[in-house]
Amino acid sequence: MQLALVIPNYNHRQAIKATLARLEPLGLTCYLVNDGSDDETRHLLCQLAAQHDWVRLLHHPFNRGKGAAVMTGLRAAYADGFSHALQVDADGQHDLDDIPKMIETAKAQPQALISGLPQYDESVPKGRLYGRYLTHFWVWVETLSLDIRDSMCGFRIYPLAATEQLFLTEPLGERMDFDIEVLVKLYWQGVEVRHQPTRVIYPEDGTSHFQGFKDNVRISAMHSKLFFGMLRRMPQLLRHKRSRPKAVKHWSRMGERGSYWGIKLLATSYKLGGHWLCRAIMYPVICYFFATGRTARQASQTFLRQVQRLEPKHPDLQDEINWRHSLKHFIAFGNAALDRIDAWCDRIKLSQVDFPDREVLAKPLAQGQGAVLLVSHLGNLELCRAISIHQRKVKVNVMVLTQNAENFNRVLKQLNPNSALNLIQVTELGPSTSMLLQQKIEQGELVVIAGDRTSTSSEGRVLYAPFMGKEAPFPQGPFILASLLDCPVYLMFCLRENGRYRVHVEHFADTLKGPRAGRMERLQEAVNNYAERLEHYARRAPLQWFNFFDFWRKDDELLREAKPQMPNRTEK
Repeated sequence: MQLALVIPNYNHRQAIKATLARLEPLGLTCYLVNDGSDDETRHLLCQLAAQHDWVRLLHHPFNRGKGAAVMTGLRAAYADGFSHALQVDADGQHDLDDIPKMIETAKAQPQALISGLPQYDESVPKGRLYGRYLTHFWVWVETLSLDIRDSMCGFRIYPLAATEQLFLTEPLGERMDFDIEVLVKLYWQGVEVRHQPTRVIYPEDGTSHFQGFKDNVRISAMHSKLFFGMLRRMPQLLRHKRSRPKAVKHWSRMGERGSYWGIKLLATSYKLGGHWLCRAIMYPVICYFFATGRTARQASQTFLRQVQRLEPKHPDLQDEINWRHSLKHFIAFGNAALDRIDAWCDRIKLSQVDFPDREVLAKPLAQGQGAVLLVSHLGNLELCRAISIHQRKVKVNVMVLTQNAENFNRVLKQLNPNSALNLIQVTELGPSTSMLLQQKIEQGELVVIAGDRTSTSSEGRVLYAPFMGKEAPFPQGPFILASLLDCPVYLMFCLRENGRYRVHVEHFADTLKGPRAGRMERLQEAVNNYAERLEHYARRAPLQWFNFFDFWRKDDELLREAKPQMPNRTEK
């Protein structure tokens, strides 16, 4: 893979110097396109190009538009033999720390276009934000798919051969309509689009060249042309959609379905109108995710059928399992999300909760001794944390092993910034994590670890245990970490039963630590015991099982399919 940088610039002076300084360590050739800037900017760009021998400065004699500048840079890179080009805007909006992840994705899928998926903070102008959703809708119509999740982000890696072919055969807009149009037409051409979440900010001193009326008219006209272009290509698009193989993803590679602002809208409605208003907004959203989430629907029905074989008389699983049962499963997940908000905001009182096993934790907590709580994605995990706090006012540290719920957790923290819950987000359970948690245990705090999900970093480190009549993979990491912490270990499940919350706590082990000899046998026994109790409660409340993926899929097979195949080319 031979990668170059392309930066269009029209009168952006504030951030371009810092942007180039951040990009220099990458060691990539950069095509910096001066799109008819004023004299002051032109002189600055000439100075920067003279300072950096890896920067090639290209000039437009007059301002032609962002799209034209990007095309000039892309075509120059292709003519010089590069296979891919990373487009970066010059205004400092993009988080350049995400570039390595984008390059990694492009290496794994060299024929695809890799696009940033913006994660906005409070600096985003609301008018610009809401306008994007209208464009998203039209792009979904024009492609007859939901594959393009954001078509306006100017942070992309283009496959240059396919892009040059498009430039030779199709006219494209040269201004703010370019980013949208090129993405849709490349998709029509058969180029897959992959997204990489990236933080986007709007600097206070930033300069925007978006011309409200003119560019909106231009974009509206473009969408009209793309719509009629879609009608001509409809049979081709539908054939492509049917013939395209469905990629099987490991659950931890599945992105969070729901933007930060969509989740924040639900949280705001919760603060303003409580459960009633939030439910009125949430149920249509749940139905949307149900309609578009084929993988999750199938996983839901597979799980419920498995439970039905073991519990044929369960009241929630009467008749043959179909889409109605799966929809009830999705709605239960939505209701649990509201319960999570309640728990985080300390709105659930002890009088609303049945906690018959509270004394199980009483002795170690009273002695100031820390403990590990092994939990799962069954029931309401947040309520388990909240009740633990209400009981003894102890600090609870929750391990978050992936970023799949990053937006939801971010909104929760905003709802109650003073929460005593401490979310510790890591990519894997390593020595540094163990040292941090050891300090928490020594301070008499609780450490909460979910033991029911493997990750893409756990290849070769899973154990299989009987679960619902079949072998299922469980991660070794949580049980190894619990053994290293050398403290009491408990199981905790919180289920909604008969309209009330009920917390179940069980003593699991005084410690999982032991001599090196027989270590794997001890781990296997611990995993088997954990899987047995997880099955017991999952059969009791199957609609509160929130693992919407193929839980029994052999983890080593799935990881081999998900593992990127690196091309035999070197990056320039």
